[in-house]
Amino acid sequence: MIKKFFTQRKLNIIFSLLAVIFMWLIWIVAYYVTGNKLIVPAFSDTAQSFFNYLISGEFWSALLNTFLRTLLSFIISFILATACAVLAKLNRCAKAFLNPVIVFVRTLPTLAVILIILKLTSNNRSFSPVIVTILVLFPMIFSQMLAAADGIDSGLVEMAKVYKIGKRDRLFKIYLPLVAPNIISQTGANISLGLKIMISAEVLANTVDGLGGMMQFNSIAAEVANLAALTLAAVAIGLIIEFSISFISRFACRWNKKEGGK
Repeated sequence: MIKKFFTQRKLNIIFSLLAVIFMWLIWIVAYYVTGNKLIVPAFSDTAQSFFNYLISGEFWSALLNTFLRTLLSFIISFILATACAVLAKLNRCAKAFLNPVIVFVRTLPTLAVILIILKLTSNNRSFSPVIVTILVLFPMIFSQMLAAADGIDSGLVEMAKVYKIGKRDRLFKIYLPLVAPNIISQTGANISLGLKIMISAEVLANTVDGLGGMMQFNSIAAEVANLAALTLAAVAIGLIIEFSISFISRFACRWNKKEGGK
């Protein structure tokens, strides 16, 4: 079993490295095909800009601001989605009421929402990206939670009703323990998506103290290598978040199985 695990782990590492090399080669080919640094910057120039940002206080301050906004947006979305999912699961009328609302929010064009919110909050360019990110994350997390709850064994739910287990106990002793592993496993991808939405909204809002604002400035100044370096930094942060949450999820699942086996 251990041998199989390490073999699979080695294969994952090898193929991940091959994917990185493949994308790097595409970059090199695109650079020489276009022959224009204003379209595709040289990899060496981008790498130099990337390392320059790593020793720049302005970059780390912008990164922290963007990440904190993303985290705030995720937490608010998660709390709202949890409350709505609990209501929808425990009350059919609430579910019937919430479904069209969620569908409406989910189908809103993101760009149009950004532009409208920017008009309404023109004096606060740090707040509008948070609202936009919440509007994208909230319906998605709600759907994930409801799907996970609907996947609970119906026999277990019926047994709880037969034994007249209260809604509170059903929620905390049946639904949440069974739903938690799925929700935790999707958290990394949700935060990573939130970061992408946040940066996009910051670009449009020209949020000067965030990564999006830095990207907008470098785009206007035609500093394509700097723009590419900031993009790589955003991708790296997203990957770190996903891998970190994935590790926590695996650890939690193993701990849960170990506790359940006692």
